[in-house]
Amino acid sequence: MQPAKPDLLDTANVYLPSEDIVSREIEGELILIPIVAGIGDVDDDIFSFNDVARDIWRRFDGNRSLDDIIQELAEEYEAPIDRIKADVIGWTSELLRRKMLVQR
Repeated sequence: MQPAKPDLLDTANVYLPSEDIVSREIEGELILIPIVAGIGDVDDDIFSFNDVARDIWRRFDGNRSLDDIIQELAEEYEAPIDRIKADVIGWTSELLRRKMLVQR
């Protein structure tokens, strides 16, 4: 699988975690650990996410499109879909830039 390019982000695309990271949940906190060089930033070795980011991350299962994820989150959080969409696209773009997600 090739890393997706953030400039080609399309909400119909399906993404999943890169095989170059390991994710673990420790005491309710999601931790991502790169297992190869070049993932993330030089200053960051371990990444942790808040509750909302964790909920989004869990949906990157290689089966759901970003459209599906956005719809699920809008219903779950009872928030405006435009706001959810902007947040999901922004965060997905950042994860792609850091090579933590790949497109299926």
